[in-house]
Amino acid sequence: MKTLRLLCNTDEGVAPLVARLALGLVMFPHGAQKALGWFGGYGFSGTMGFFTGTMHIPAPFAFLAIAAEFAGSVALVLGLFSRVAALGIGTNMVVAVLTTHAANGFFMNWFGNQKGEGIEYHILALGLALIVLVSGGGRASLDGFVARRACGE
Repeated sequence: MKTLRLLCNTDEGVAPLVARLALGLVMFPHGAQKALGWFGGYGFSGTMGFFTGTMHIPAPFAFLAIAAEFAGSVALVLGLFSRVAALGIGTNMVVAVLTTHAANGFFMNWFGNQKGEGIEYHILALGLALIVLVSGGGRASLDGFVARRACGE
């Protein structure tokens, strides 16, 4: 029960709600690209092949990256285990910066005149993830419901 309380206890404020929904809604299309092939993505098999074959990421980590973006974004929108979802997405952002995007500078490739995307998107996503990690899912989250029911709060 103590672990469940740590995971589900949440600040009932509006700021964590906004951070949770913003991060979840922005990450959902990226996760759906990787997991389902929606929004022009390659789907699970294609993404696993790219991560393991081209990027040489071990299969368990590649799977966790896909799961963090897809299941994590859904969990954030629902506000269920928000801290776990934010940790997974935040970890993905750090790894993406360190392995790929830092070499491209700060700015996104808005005009198509640089080699790839910079790190500004990742910094914003990481900032939102940190808010959720610290504050929980916020108002209107299933975390709050679970904390009240399971933990007697």
